Amino acid sequence: MSLTGRTAIVTGAAAGLGRAEALALAARGATVVVNDLGEPKDVVTEIEAAGGKAVAVAGDVGDRATADALTQAALDLGGLDIVVNNAGVLRDRMLFSMSDDDWDTVLRVHLRGHFLLSRNAAKHWRERSKADGKPVYGRLVNTASEAFLIGSPGQPNYAAAKAGITALTMSAARGLAKYGVRANAICPRARTAMTEGVFGAAPAEGADPLSVEHVAPFVAYLASPAAEHVNGQVFVVHGGTVSLVEAPRIEQRWPLDELETSFTTFFAGRDPGRMFAATEILEDL
Repeated sequence: MSLTGRTAIVTGAAAGLGRAEALALAARGATVVVNDLGEPKDVVTEIEAAGGKAVAVAGDVGDRATADALTQAALDLGGLDIVVNNAGVLRDRMLFSMSDDDWDTVLRVHLRGHFLLSRNAAKHWRERSKADGKPVYGRLVNTASEAFLIGSPGQPNYAAAKAGITALTMSAARGLAKYGVRANAICPRARTAMTEGVFGAAPAEGADPLSVEHVAPFVAYLASPAAEHVNGQVFVVHGGTVSLVEAPRIEQRWPLDELETSFTTFFAGRDPGRMFAATEILEDL
C-alpha cells in the first residue's frame, strides 16, 4: 500500500474528511497537493512536520482556474497519480423552498467541481499512456453520498449532485480503464462541519463510529497499488467497515397490454413507501 513517489490532489482538505484523507495519503509516502477555499496551510505544516511533502492551492473547485492550478501544481511536483475529489457544500431545503442559487451552488461545487478536476486528470493520464505506449498509474476517488441512494427529501440538490458524481465515476471507470486508471466512489458517513446538522455532536466518551479516521484509510487503499482490481465500484464507509453497494437489478417486468391489469394490481398492493431508493441501507449497515 506504499504511495512513495506518487503525487496526489485532495480537494476540501483544510478540515474534516479531506484533511484526514490528505494526512493518510502523506503517511503512506505520497506528495500531496491540498486544496480548499482558503489556503490550507495547517495541513501542509502537519504533513511536513511528519516528514512528508505537501503544497497548498487555494480556490473554488467549481472554477476552471482552480482545477488547472491544482493539476499544474501536481505536475510541477513530478506528476499526477491520484485525485481525491472531496470538496462540498450544503444548501438544504425542501424542493418547494429551494432557490435557484441553492440548486446551482451545490451542483456547481459538487458535480462541476468533480468534473473539472477529473477531466484534467483523465486528459493527462490518456496523453501519458499514449506517449508511453502502456497503461499509466491513475487513481480517481470521488465522494458520493447515501443521499443519492435514499433520495434525501430535504436535499434534492445534494442528492442530485451525488447521483451525478456516481454516474460520472462509472463513466470514468469504463472510459479510462484501458489507460490504467481506476475510478471508484465512496459514500462516507463522517462527522464533519458540513454534516453536523445531520449527525450531531460526537459522543462525549468512547470512540466515535462516525470519525473521519474510519474513512481515510480506505481512501488511501483505493489510491494504492493494492486496489489495481477495484474499478467502477460504490462503497459505503464508516465505523471501521467498508460495504460494497450492489448495482440495481430489474425487480419485475410487464408487457404493455397489462398496464391496467397486473401492473395496476401490483402497485395497489405494494407499500407506497417502497420506491427506487435504498432506504434499507441505513438499517443494514
